[in-house]
Amino acid sequence: MDIERRGQWLRGVLDLCVLGLLRDRESYGYQLAQALEAAGIGSIQGGTLYPVLLRLQRTGLVSAQWREGAAGPARKYYRITDLGRAELRRGGQDWLAFVAPVTGLVTERVDG
Repeated sequence: MDIERRGQWLRGVLDLCVLGLLRDRESYGYQLAQALEAAGIGSIQGGTLYPVLLRLQRTGLVSAQWREGAAGPARKYYRITDLGRAELRRGGQDWLAFVAPVTGLVTERVDG
């Protein structure tokens, strides 16, 4: 896949992807980056992920709490808020409404 194109697409949906990962459990940044990569999104660097997490926190879509690590430094854990859940539902619906016609355009033969 074209790395530049992937980056452009990702900028538009990374917030939703992070909210989706936080839907069922809280997580810390490195764990989120690993989950995004495991999901096939690709490697997300901290310089990309942490500004997203800060923006989600500032807008009230996630909350954060520092916790001492059992065998290492403290970690900042993120949890989706009720407002974040509402945004995930709304944004998910918007994404599906957007991706369906794009998929149709790029996968079907257009005569004319």
